[in-house]
Amino acid sequence: MTATGLDVIDRTLQTTNIWLDEIMDELGPDRQFAWHVLGAVLRGLRDRLSPELAAHLGAQLPLLVRGTYYDRYQPSKTPEKVRSLDEFLSGIADELSTTRPVGAEDAFRVVCRMLDRHIEGGQAQKVWQALPEDIRRVASPS
Repeated sequence: MTATGLDVIDRTLQTTNIWLDEIMDELGPDRQFAWHVLGAVLRGLRDRLSPELAAHLGAQLPLLVRGTYYDRYQPSKTPEKVRSLDEFLSGIADELSTTRPVGAEDAFRVVCRMLDRHIEGGQAQKVWQALPEDIRRVASPS
């Protein structure tokens, strides 16, 4: 018997919870905070990518996570011309300003490591390669 009666919903809940658990393992045991971190980092990445690459990344996300990923998305305004790591992290920090304190670089690194473990087909590497060098150094786990 499934929890919701719909396999697709059960799978997305299970996968989303696994991802949130991995974020909480590194940033602390607060599921709501982990959800905010995941969303802020994903939207920061999304807005720095071409619409085509952003769509490929979005297709790899659990259905539930796609909702926060595409929230407020304006593909005609992407990719943003963010060039420096500090400027990039500033956008993530702004989104996390209403949560408990966390370094934007730490949040970014944790989510990128988690994505690298779960995104298939080399998609994570394509995303890292699309980022400027100083941002890529933080994102890429290798």
